Amino acid sequence: MTTIEAVQGDITTETTDAIVNAANSSLGGGGGVDGAIHAAAGPKLLEACRRVRRTTWPDGLPVGEAVATDAFDLPCRWVIHTVGPNAHRGQTDPAQLASCFTRSLDVAVDLGAGSIAFPAISAGVYGWDAGDVARIAVDAVRGHPADGVRLIRFVLFGERLHRAFATALG
Repeated sequence: MTTIEAVQGDITTETTDAIVNAANSSLGGGGGVDGAIHAAAGPKLLEACRRVRRTTWPDGLPVGEAVATDAFDLPCRWVIHTVGPNAHRGQTDPAQLASCFTRSLDVAVDLGAGSIAFPAISAGVYGWDAGDVARIAVDAVRGHPADGVRLIRFVLFGERLHRAFATALG
C-alpha cells in the first residue's frame, strides 16, 4: 500500500529516498526548486548533471522524461530530474505534465526507492495553474503501480500550492 500525502515545506530538507527536481532541459541548474536543490546538493550535483548530458541526454532532457543522479549533500539518496512543460512556450498538454510524475516514479522504482518527494512541477515560472498541476499530479501517481514505493509525498512551497494539492488528494 502506497501512502500519498501533501505537506508544506522545503523539498531540500526531505529525507525520503529520492526527491524530484523540476529541472530545465540543460540540467544546468536554474531558479526556483531547481536552484534550491542545486545549492543544497553542492557542486557535485552539477558535475553529475553534466555527465548525464555528455552520455545519456546530449541534446538535453526532454519534457516529461526523468533521470536520476546521486544527491550528494542533500539528506536524500537520489535526485530525480524531470523537465516540466512550460505553458508560456505553448506546452499545455496535460499528458506531458503527467509524464513528469509517472516517469519519475518509473525511475524511483528502478532505483529501489521506497519513498519519493515531488514539488509542484510547472506550477511556478512555467505558468501552469496550481489546481491543474495538483489534479494532474495526483491522478498520475494514483494511476501508477509504483511497485515498492511506500510513500509519495508532495512537498509544496507555500500555502496556495499546499491547499491545491490537499484539495486534489481529497
